[in-house]
Amino acid sequence: MERSLYCIKQHKMKVKIVIVAMATIMMACTGKENSKLTEQLPISGTWKLITGTLIEKGKTTVTDYTTKVSFIKILNDTHFAFLQHDLDKGKDSSAVFVAGGGHYSLKDSLYTEHLEYCSARNWEGNDFSFTVSIKGDTLIQKGVEKIESEGVNRLNIERYIRMKN
Repeated sequence: MERSLYCIKQHKMKVKIVIVAMATIMMACTGKENSKLTEQLPISGTWKLITGTLIEKGKTTVTDYTTKVSFIKILNDTHFAFLQHDLDKGKDSSAVFVAGGGHYSLKDSLYTEHLEYCSARNWEGNDFSFTVSIKGDTLIQKGVEKIESEGVNRLNIERYIRMKN
């Protein structure tokens, strides 16, 4: 009888060890997956738009954001903001200031912005989904911008570089 109780206790201890080991392995794997995703797409930071390409109704327009206008996007873990202004300090007909922001989600390479604030108020409340990729200090964002009420339906491809301090 004593031997039987000893065997049962030993068996229970082995089961507990196996359960703890499995839980530890599962937690370690989950952590690695999340950190791997963070390593793959480290999008938090400040990004300077270099070029923007719009393709709409068969027409392609490429804008160089390094000469007459400047555009930056700032991303933290949950929100984004963007700012654009002319480089002539608003002194001529090229004067422009655009700003907006909201929250975003990122799953694998699918980046979706929910525009909550925008100087173009009719764009507020819309979601825009993009595929993002990062190579070195370059972020490429590609997706369709569609707002039926405004007649907007275009492919937008943006190339950013990470700003250094």
